[in-house]
Order: sequence, then C-alpha cells, then structure tokens
Amino acid sequence: MKTEDRSAHRTQMRLAAGVIIVTMILWMAASFLGGRLGLPPRYAFLFDLAALAAFFWALVVLYRVWRQRREDGE
Repeated sequence: MKTEDRSAHRTQMRLAAGVIIVTMILWMAASFLGGRLGLPPRYAFLFDLAALAAFFWALVVLYRVWRQRREDGE
C-alpha cells in the first residue's frame, strides 16, 4: 500500500471519529438543554434524526476505508 493511501485512510478515519465524538456530545447537550428549556418533543426527534444521520455518515466512511484496506491487502 502506498503511503499516500495510508495517509488518506488515516485522515478519513480521524474525520469519522471526530464526527462520532462531536455528534455524541452535541446530541447529549441538545437532549439536556431541550429538557431544561421545555422544548416540544418534535425538537428532540429533530436532534435524534440529525445525530442518526451523522452516525450513518461516519459508518459509511469507516466501511469504505475498511473495504479499501481489505482490497489493498493491508
């Protein structure tokens, strides 16, 4: 495997990990603040759907990196 490919894979994995971490923190903060501020439940569902979309995106990125690394024989 080329060093450029390894670097690209590392960058993509770090990005996906960062998205997961930031999403989790923002999701917990939104749930906490939503309850404290008395926001309607529809906002909770909106936060949940946004978090699920971010988690799904990160999962797709990590799956693609895993497949590429497998194909390259690493």
